[in-house]
Order: sequence, then C-alpha cells, then structure tokens
Amino acid sequence: MTTPFDAVLLLSFGGPEGPDDVLPFLRNVVAGRNIPDERLAAVAEHYHHFGGVSPINDHCRTLRDALSQALTECGPALPVYWGNRNWHPMLGDTLRQMAADGVQHAVVVPTSAFGSYSGCRRYREDLDGASFPGAPRLTKLRPYADTVGFREAQKARIDDALREVPDARLLFTAHSIPTASAAGAPYEAQLRAVAADLAGERPWELVWQSRSGPPQVPWLEPDVLDHLRAASPEEAIVLVPLGFLSDHMEVAWDLDVEVRDLAAERGLRLIRAGTVGSHPAFVEALRGLIDQADERERWPEFRGCHPGCCPAPRRGSRPARPGAAGT
Repeated sequence: MTTPFDAVLLLSFGGPEGPDDVLPFLRNVVAGRNIPDERLAAVAEHYHHFGGVSPINDHCRTLRDALSQALTECGPALPVYWGNRNWHPMLGDTLRQMAADGVQHAVVVPTSAFGSYSGCRRYREDLDGASFPGAPRLTKLRPYADTVGFREAQKARIDDALREVPDARLLFTAHSIPTASAAGAPYEAQLRAVAADLAGERPWELVWQSRSGPPQVPWLEPDVLDHLRAASPEEAIVLVPLGFLSDHMEVAWDLDVEVRDLAAERGLRLIRAGTVGSHPAFVEALRGLIDQADERERWPEFRGCHPGCCPAPRRGSRPARPGAAGT
C-alpha cells in the first residue's frame, strides 16, 4: 500500500538539558496561567537534583533513531522529525524545517499512549497553534496503548522486575488528573484495561502520582505515596509506571526519589519496573500504525476515545507544576 505521507513527526513534551534551561522551560509549560517564578522554583529543584537535565529528550532521540531505522528496514521509508511542545527542538521550529525540506503531509506520533486532555487533545491543539501558511498537513495518531506491541514491551519490563521479586504484586501508576477531566476522558478506563491485561492472575492495583493544582480541586486517588504508607512491610511490590513512555521527570523524581525514600523508610520490598522506552516491540507497534495510517484522522474505538472526548479542564483545575498525563 502506498502511504499518503512523506514524513513522520515525533511530538513530545520536552524538557531542559541544563541548569540554565530549567526556569525558561517551566515558564513555557505554564504560559498563560499567571504562575509566578516563586512557585516554579520548587519544581525547578526537582530538575536541579538531576543537574538541570530531564531524561525525556534523550529518550526522544533514542526513539526517533529506532523508529527511523525500523521505517528504513521495513517501510514505509519516511524521514522522522522531532519537535517538542515546551522546549527545544520546539514544534514551530521543526515545522518550519519540514516545510523548508518540502514535506507536504506528515503523520504525527505523540509520546503519549492514553487518552486524556493533556495526553491527547492538547497535542492536537498545539499542532493547530503551531501551523502557518505553507506548513505541512498533519495527521495525529490515536492513543495506542491497545496495541499488542505496547503491551508486549511493558510486559517485558515487568518480567524483568519480577525476576528480582517473583512473589510481588503489581502496583501500576499514572499521572493523576482532576476528576472532572477524568469524567470526560477514556483515560482511567484505558489504564485499568491495560493493567488488568498485563497483570493476568497476579494481584494488582492502580494508583496515581504527580498530583498538583489547588488542594480544593479533587483529583484521581489514591496517591502512590499514601498507598505505600498503608502497605505491609512484608509485601513485595513491583511498581509499574504504566502511564509514562519514558523515565522523564515525573518518573525520575516522584518514583525514583520520593517513592524510593518512602519504601526505604518503611522497609518495603519494592522494585520499580522500566518504562517501554524504545523496546523493539513498541517501536514495531508505532511503525505498524504509521504503515496503516491514512490521510484522514481516524479514531477507532478504544474504550470511549472519539473526536469529542477529553475536553479541556477548567482553568482552576489545571496543574500548577509541569507534567502531562501520559507523556
């Protein structure tokens, strides 16, 4: 089958790559929300703990290269560009480069597997906002956590962790979102369906992390830290960051620092499973979706995902710290 596309655009959240990038990056994330630098400073410390570098950009480079190789070897043979919503390479700059290169129509691969406002519709809005006369046409892939390759990749990461604690129960985590937003999105249902499939007969639960925003606004619960405070020290737990494709800041800080410290304090036997990253099964799943895509924006049913889902949250319920469900 001949593809109607002449390029692929990998679209991600973005992250700082040095100490001087941190505050400008955070200002981009919260642009238009009137959040003072004093409030951003607390979040900035998470990045400075890691030298001012978020792991997400290195993940995108690795995924871009792996996807490019898969497309070259198995088709369709398309160049892969990369743009970010909040830091360099910025989406607008990437689109201008694509236009200069003569790209007419690109299929967009977001680094988000589940359907929510931040993880799906916001990407579509940013694509529209970055467009300009002469820009390439853009067709965004749907959420893809239902693909066999995504699940195979996550299952492989879980199996690696279970070799260290074979008797463990599985504790899946995802970025919390306001309950009002969750009511209009397939996010929680998709996460529960995938978690149940991955767990099989093994005991499992879904908890949430990285909550932010005004305390009076309800968000999805229980929080992972609250859940672990009530856990028995005799239990073995494999923590699975199911809602994240890569070990970016919400994983590196919230799980590998805060959760790790709590587990050590309480004597919990806890192992954190890896994210799917650029696992070959996941890369092949993306290649297959690109190969099957057509020039219309298609929304096959995946537990409620449709063009009208995932409305924008009310202004007061938007996160006060950076982070997007599924990025």
